[in-house]
Amino acid sequence: MACRVLLKIVYLLTCRVLGLAVLVFRSDRAKDAELLVLRHENAVLRRNAGRVRYEPGDRVWFAAMARLLPRSYWAGVFRVTPATLLAWHRKLAGRKYDTSRRRKPGRPPTVPRIARLVSQPPFRL
Repeated sequence: MACRVLLKIVYLLTCRVLGLAVLVFRSDRAKDAELLVLRHENAVLRRNAGRVRYEPGDRVWFAAMARLLPRSYWAGVFRVTPATLLAWHRKLAGRKYDTSRRRKPGRPPTVPRIARLVSQPPFRL
């Protein structure tokens, strides 16, 4: 039992020392970006009660910060996965090239009131 506790303490100390070493050797730019992401996430969490819903502005912010951080740090910084960030980008790019709402070629449909006028027999005097 005492051996397990000692092993757990050694493991936790090793994890902390390695985490500190990673933090020391990481660039200031990556540290600043991580702090900005965490601050923004805190603002989003304070704004929402219950399930977190990211607004388009939040998604843009996370995408911009994702460009500053190495991909290996994404899992520890973002609450969303890299696949989610990429899916947001695909949806945004897909909306730009979506042609389903554009007007179809050809003559527009006739208004029903005009169609009834045309189909009535001609007026005779």
